[in-house]
Amino acid sequence: MTDSDPYFETDWAASDLRRAALRGGTITLVAQGIRVALIMGATMVLARLLRPSDFGLVAMVAVVIGLVSMFKDMGLSMATVQREQISRAQVSTLFWFNAAVGVGLTLLLAALSPLIAWIYGEPRLAGISMTLGLAFLFGGLTVQHQALLRRRMQFGRLAAAEVGGMLFSVIVAIVAALLGAGYWALVVRQVALALGIAAGVWLMCGGRPGPPRRRAGVRSLLGFGGHLTASNLANYLSRNLDKALIGWRWGAEPLGFYSKAYQLLLLPIHQVNAPVTSVAIPTLSRLQSDPSRYRAYYRRGILLLVAVGMPVVALLCAEAQRAVQVLLGSQWSEAVPLFRVLAPAAFVGTFNVATGWVYISTGRTDRQMRWVLFSTALTLIAFAIGLRWGAMGVAVACSASFVLLRYPGIVYCFRAAPVTQADLFGALWRPAVASLSAAGLIWFSHHLPLPRFGALPELIAAGLIYGLLYLGIWHLLPGGRAQLRDIGRILREMIESRRPRKEPPAGPGEGGPRGGGVGDAAS
Repeated sequence: MTDSDPYFETDWAASDLRRAALRGGTITLVAQGIRVALIMGATMVLARLLRPSDFGLVAMVAVVIGLVSMFKDMGLSMATVQREQISRAQVSTLFWFNAAVGVGLTLLLAALSPLIAWIYGEPRLAGISMTLGLAFLFGGLTVQHQALLRRRMQFGRLAAAEVGGMLFSVIVAIVAALLGAGYWALVVRQVALALGIAAGVWLMCGGRPGPPRRRAGVRSLLGFGGHLTASNLANYLSRNLDKALIGWRWGAEPLGFYSKAYQLLLLPIHQVNAPVTSVAIPTLSRLQSDPSRYRAYYRRGILLLVAVGMPVVALLCAEAQRAVQVLLGSQWSEAVPLFRVLAPAAFVGTFNVATGWVYISTGRTDRQMRWVLFSTALTLIAFAIGLRWGAMGVAVACSASFVLLRYPGIVYCFRAAPVTQADLFGALWRPAVASLSAAGLIWFSHHLPLPRFGALPELIAAGLIYGLLYLGIWHLLPGGRAQLRDIGRILREMIESRRPRKEPPAGPGEGGPRGGGVGDAAS
């Protein structure tokens, strides 16, 4: 094998990047739709089989687990994707580095388990955290395989592995809950997810890693990953310390209501942002030297994100009572006020990736790290102030800090970027106006003397009416008709892109679903 193997080249995509991106976007969005259905189905079932305190117990540990998981990847997945040229020796060295980190994190969490239980005053957390640590063992073995699939834009194989892993984990969790496992059903779900994805990714990428090399030239990659890891760590604290503080001060049940409201509200954002980002980063990385094409792809990517995310968040806020009752059950009614207060943060979060795309695709994770450290410090101060008023006080602090810091973060990012504020806000303002206006009309309808048919039929009807209002208002806005036509063209191209196309050149011995991956490339 040589460094000219296709997993390390991107020249094949240059002549057909648009089609490759559209095809990847279609595949990942379809796969993400399946994942959303699985998550929502599992949430509806498990919320009825388990108690709020079961979710609260796992949420206490999840804060620590998530914090530790920031080091699993070490930013090296994105380093592999973003780099214009990378060698097989570098990828093999990074693989063993990630694997060693995974083992180390598993052992670290086992050692910290008694401390976690002592901090919260809850003995059950020791076993929970120790078991959840096993997920790092499997996660460390998948990082570079996933990165190479993304680098080569083989999103179909990646999606198959991830959806398969999620289906496996959902089945395991539901069976465990039906057998009376209680909160352990949520614990084994996370371990089963990591195991399932690891098995699927290795099957789809195939091969074996080569030996690590001392002089493989990975120092710059480690620097990129280090800055990105520091940013992700600080960002994670700003997104999760609120839960840790509520659990520490107010206990499992208030945390259960807060964490479920937060999760349910942000679920649509994460499920849209994640797949689009997985396509946007490799695409924009290939366009670093072509600013005009970079701006065009960036504008369209952001537009697709907010065109879906903003209306979903606005509708959920307007229909919070019915949404919580249908998705979680009447026993979760205390989550409704929290759900509504967190909605502004979720609405702004629909374009939270706007700066991350720029930082990562242009290799400026050092600037990203500086901003995130600053904004996280302010956010944590807001959480500490709001904590005295319980979960509601923290929710208000969360929304206020996220909304107020969003614009300064954009200004700082775009000072040294190939895109401008006009590019971003040109993509944002029409879907924002349309979604908020439609939500206001739906909210107003609640005060009308309309017949009642039950939460589920009313939620479905509200969703259909909202969709018509949203599209109608957008159509009436200046330039709205042309922008909707542009979205329609993108969607048609995404559908057409699913037709068979000439695949990028295969590596020696590559065939079927076991295309050459870390192993083939580094053997």
